[in-house]
Amino acid sequence: MTDRGPGWTRLPDWLERHWWRVLAAGVALGLVAALGQAPVGMWPATLVGFAGAYALLGAAPRLRKAALTGWAFGLGYFALTLVWIVQPFLVEPDRYGWMAPFGLFFMAAGLALFWAAAFALARWLSPAGRFGWLGFAVAMGAAELARARLFTGFPWGGPGLVWIDTPVAQLGSGVGAFGLSVLTVAGAAVLWLVVARRDLAGGAGLSLAAVLAFAFGAYLEHQPVPDRAAPVRLRLVQPNAPQHLKWDPAWVGVFFDRALALSRSEGAAPPDLVIWPESAVPTLLGESAEVQARVVAAAAPARVIAGIRRLEGRRGYNSLVLFRDDGSPEIVYDKHHLVPFGEYVPFGDLLGQVGIHGLAAREGYGYSPGPGAALLALPQELGRALPLICYEAIFPRDLRAAPGRADWILQLTNDAWFGTFSGPQQHLVQARFRAIEFGLPLVRAANTGVSAVIDARGRVVASLPLGVDGKLDAALPGALPATLYARLGDWPSGLLIAVAALALAGLRRKSR
Repeated sequence: MTDRGPGWTRLPDWLERHWWRVLAAGVALGLVAALGQAPVGMWPATLVGFAGAYALLGAAPRLRKAALTGWAFGLGYFALTLVWIVQPFLVEPDRYGWMAPFGLFFMAAGLALFWAAAFALARWLSPAGRFGWLGFAVAMGAAELARARLFTGFPWGGPGLVWIDTPVAQLGSGVGAFGLSVLTVAGAAVLWLVVARRDLAGGAGLSLAAVLAFAFGAYLEHQPVPDRAAPVRLRLVQPNAPQHLKWDPAWVGVFFDRALALSRSEGAAPPDLVIWPESAVPTLLGESAEVQARVVAAAAPARVIAGIRRLEGRRGYNSLVLFRDDGSPEIVYDKHHLVPFGEYVPFGDLLGQVGIHGLAAREGYGYSPGPGAALLALPQELGRALPLICYEAIFPRDLRAAPGRADWILQLTNDAWFGTFSGPQQHLVQARFRAIEFGLPLVRAANTGVSAVIDARGRVVASLPLGVDGKLDAALPGALPATLYARLGDWPSGLLIAVAALALAGLRRKSR
């Protein structure tokens, strides 16, 4: 017997009679919802998937089964969204290939736990189904906030990201990708109620809300972006070094010479700044003055920024450097938001202090984090750039932590780790949302692509595709005034979620 209350809608008996069918339906709906993510980009599928998940939630008689339903839905969603995560294991398939399916399963299963908790919370907040759609949105919003922050955070694949190629994405300048995720979940739940109950009035209201969202987004999208006071020409270098060959001694020189050749102007009008991707310089900073001098000479008369690794004592850093004309470093930025287990082992330094060595970053195993978000005071008309290295672009809170407002955002990345199917495209989507959220142009130099210049509305104005070597010459777009999201971040959305949760909890207590 299902204790759903009058506010929940029934599912077919053949589905409710056997709970394994509900769980299987949850996994299938998760797969459908994930089709909204790049590269497929079918945002209606995301609405359908979450609408179906809300319907399954109503069939859960107890919190435990609600949690299992949410976990099954999350498992399907994250397994397809994060399928690219098998690629790092395939760089050396003979050694690590067998780990790929386990890595994908445990990553998806772990992230699905956040949604399991959300489904249980949604069921608890709306035991009789009254305002169930609101409880669903509140609980999923709380889970997404937690997923973005706990254990250093991993907000990859949020539901709101599916709107990137629609006018709705422009609403991110006010509520961010996180706020769009909450609105997406709420809209999907209401969609299910409208369809299941044949609610014409509700359908009209939902349609009006959708039209207004698209219309307001289209209005924002077509507002002009001011030109820069002083034009700046950039050159993005994409050497296209596959990860399995990137550090092969037989290939290192090939990729380095390729990057040098792509940096040269060869009679054409030189750019103002040449940008190399993450870890593109094959030596450690300060290890070879000759290598650094060759980088500078190839880009001359332009200045050059490049990704390079460096050592300080026994600590290693994943860094970005602006070189002087003599090849010495003028500005150094160290990546501060590192990838757990990819760039460092959590608690490695602590374990080293108790005698468990081989994991500590301070002993040369993995990278150490830099001091934090920063602004690069670049020469003359180049202005102030907010640097990001790879993974850092998925955390909008890290951009808000910078000491002041930048003129533009600079991302160096090596998406060769992500393969070619979905990882690089999804990473690009998140970079585009950072541009929308902060009203700033974003320039990304990627080792194997996609290198791109993105304007302050999140539009790709110039790019190099995946899997090709080449250079991209483009003008740096102008910036917009600081957006609402740039000023307030996720605090308004988080506060609304907290207030709504307290209100629903009060209604629950009153009803009991």
